[in-house]
Amino acid sequence: MTITIHSGLSLTGRADWPEPGDPPEPPGIAGFVVSTFAPLVAAVAQRCLARAAAPPPATAIVIVTGCGDVASARHVAGAIDAGARVGPLMFFQSVPNAVAGHLAARYGLDGPVVCLSPAEPAAALTDGLAEAALLIADGDAGGALVIVAEQDPDHAYAVLAQPGGVGR
Repeated sequence: MTITIHSGLSLTGRADWPEPGDPPEPPGIAGFVVSTFAPLVAAVAQRCLARAAAPPPATAIVIVTGCGDVASARHVAGAIDAGARVGPLMFFQSVPNAVAGHLAARYGLDGPVVCLSPAEPAAALTDGLAEAALLIADGDAGGALVIVAEQDPDHAYAVLAQPGGVGR
């Protein structure tokens, strides 16, 4: 299914987490510990890409999150407060770019990677699609996988945006 949106982009795939029948947590990812943020982003991205037309060359990844990886931040803060050592994996996964790199490598997405934090949570998808439209208009990307993800509770959605309208 292709949906044309106001910015001249077509959405050729969409997915949510959770969906009916999903387990309480998304499947884990090697190298990402303590938190469900990266697995959440990866699960919704995989689901979206599986439902969409093939991503165009130079597909960007745009992650939009108001709070980022809350569970990892809490873990690091707790360790620091207790005077404990913070493991190197926690630094690696504490930035959303880490899971974006994982997605790029796994699915061969070779466009830019952008992470945004919306001023208003209700504007998350709008902000992500506006960024995708800019990347495409500038010639930096041929399309964009836009992922909006938050924790407490875990929820996310993803769309694959490409230039043009239906039949284009």
